Amino acid sequence: MKNSIKYITVLLIMSTFYSCVPQRKLEEEQAKRKSCEQELTDLKMLNQKNETKLNELIKSLGDNKKRIAELLSDTSTLGTNYRTFAAKYEKLNQINEQLLDKYNRLLSGNIADTKKLSCELQTTQEKLLKHQDELKMLEDQLSSQKKNLDGLTAELKKREARVAELEGILKSKDDAVNELKKKLTDALFGFEGKGLTITQKNGKVYVSMEENLLFASGSTTVEAKGVEALKKVAKVLEQSSDINILIEGHTDDVPMAGKGEIKDNWDLSVMRATSIVKIITKNSSVNPKRLTAAGRGEYFPIDPEKTVDAHKKNRRTEIILTPKLDELFKVLETN
Repeated sequence: MKNSIKYITVLLIMSTFYSCVPQRKLEEEQAKRKSCEQELTDLKMLNQKNETKLNELIKSLGDNKKRIAELLSDTSTLGTNYRTFAAKYEKLNQINEQLLDKYNRLLSGNIADTKKLSCELQTTQEKLLKHQDELKMLEDQLSSQKKNLDGLTAELKKREARVAELEGILKSKDDAVNELKKKLTDALFGFEGKGLTITQKNGKVYVSMEENLLFASGSTTVEAKGVEALKKVAKVLEQSSDINILIEGHTDDVPMAGKGEIKDNWDLSVMRATSIVKIITKNSSVNPKRLTAAGRGEYFPIDPEKTVDAHKKNRRTEIILTPKLDELFKVLETN
């Protein structure tokens, strides 16, 4: 850069010195001067570019020096770590050799134990396989039993449902019997204690009428007060179509004289039951199919004693009212 400036200065001096030369020379010199000026301008620009590049190189050099310093520091750290790890590795290698030596000595001294353990291991494995087979068999049995249990559970649920249904039917029948007894008690209120009793047992209602309420001694014709009581019974029975009606005649054990139609106590008990059936059908709309007339003679006494009072108790007619159990039988048949 300095050489370029000196060169330009010389040219200027020479231009001044030769100012008196001919015009041609002057033009040549002017052309040279312009060329030099242009060259000077180019050199300045080049110098500026070189200075910019020099600054960039200086900055890059500073960065590289800093990076080298960092790398040197990292290298030093890595060297320190390497030496530390190398020392640890050497120590571990020594420990490993010691352990290998101990292992080899133990291995050589325990060959018999190893064989024994191997045999025991084989035996254990065989037992384990056997237990696995047994476990599989038990699992199969358990699965089969579970299927059977599921079937039994389903069947039990069905039976429980049927039992519940039966209990419901029985309860409704019991309710019907209770209601029937109440209706009869209300209807025959004026007759109770006068040779008529109403009881409930075994799911049935018993209307028991003594002989003096219904018949004269040895007669099969129902008297007026008896007809009145039977009419009240008949009206109640009209309202209970699901009740079966059994009329049973009973006598004492005194033999009949055997005159006329009545030959013995059998005849008397049956005819009295039939007379009551006819009064019920005549004075109500009770279906005759619901009615049964039966004679028991003297063979079902209330009191087996041979006294006058016992004979009086035993001469009676019983109207036995039983709920129809058709629904119950249907459920039982399905079982």
